[in-house]
Amino acid sequence: MTEIINIMSTIIENIRKELINNADEKTRISGERYFKEPVKLHGLKSAVTERIGKEYFVQIKGKPKAEIFGLCEELWRSGYLEEAGIACNWSYYVRRDYKAGDIKVFERWVNDYVTNWASCDTLCNHSVGTLIEMYPEKIGSLKNGRNHQAGG
Repeated sequence: MTEIINIMSTIIENIRKELINNADEKTRISGERYFKEPVKLHGLKSAVTERIGKEYFVQIKGKPKAEIFGLCEELWRSGYLEEAGIACNWSYYVRRDYKAGDIKVFERWVNDYVTNWASCDTLCNHSVGTLIEMYPEKIGSLKNGRNHQAGG
């Protein structure tokens, strides 16, 4: 178990290093002006962030969904928009493994971490939307959840 935790920590550390190495101050400043609400940015264009996320997902593809969701949680915790984007994409990449109970994970992420329209759109239009298509009875769970406002 400790070995798995070390491997996962290394993946997160390496992603963060790569995000920092690819960050651009001009992009960060531009991104901060783009949002009405305060956002925490490394300063990467979304295409670069997506590429980095895909490159690292190859290392965890085939791992149990719970482990992947654990990595997503760690990325969400950082508060950085780019890391949230990777977490959203990774949670969507395992959509074939979704179970109805995963709505609880997504609800928690929305309530605890989603603070702007970009991460709201990415998580909800992909992961949450797909789960609701698979388990339409879960729509009531979302309607009864906390009224969360994410930026614009």
